[in-house]
Amino acid sequence: MSKQQLTVPFLHTDNAAPDIGDIASQLSHAPRHHLHFAPWQNAYPYKPSVTFALSYNQEGLYLQYDVKESCVQAAQGKINAPVYQDSCVEFFISFDEGAGYYNFECNCIGTVLAEFGKGKHDREILPESSLAKIRYQSLIRKEKAEELVNWQLTVAIPYEVFLHHQLAGLQGHQCKANFYKCGDLLPEPHFLSWSNIESPEPNFHLPQFFGTLLFE
Repeated sequence: MSKQQLTVPFLHTDNAAPDIGDIASQLSHAPRHHLHFAPWQNAYPYKPSVTFALSYNQEGLYLQYDVKESCVQAAQGKINAPVYQDSCVEFFISFDEGAGYYNFECNCIGTVLAEFGKGKHDREILPESSLAKIRYQSLIRKEKAEELVNWQLTVAIPYEVFLHHQLAGLQGHQCKANFYKCGDLLPEPHFLSWSNIESPEPNFHLPQFFGTLLFE
């Protein structure tokens, strides 16, 4: 099975830690990538429309999701709460070929859950003090002419949040990653991914199916 690959562009800004609104504006014009795969579509047929853009600079990683779905839920408002039960987007990344990887999960209002470990059942929750350094912008709207709810989440993750790695920058580096959308407790649960997964049951914690990120 061929895996996904994308080149991550450098985000040129006037300062090292740009305003989240400026990041959102730039990413809205960046190349978009689709979450085409619904690995468990037989059991979970609903498939919302999801695209993302990814960039980086000397401060950290910048990620923006655009989602169109029939129902939006944001019941979780505390860091490291089970946001995957809400309207949720996720980003998993490994800097050492999947030997250990970070999972960042955010609901549509920016509440974050993040962990690090080697597998689904061997994970360390990242501390609130670190995750509080993540900046985000959430926009939710419903067009009168549409039944769908549109929402956009822009997230800025400083390198210092990746506590198990000493990252000074990523230029020229190659990493493994995957991008997801879920909503476990929504009226229409669903599980989408950027790089396809082969598993009998829903499971995003399978780094062997991560795609490749090339940082320009």
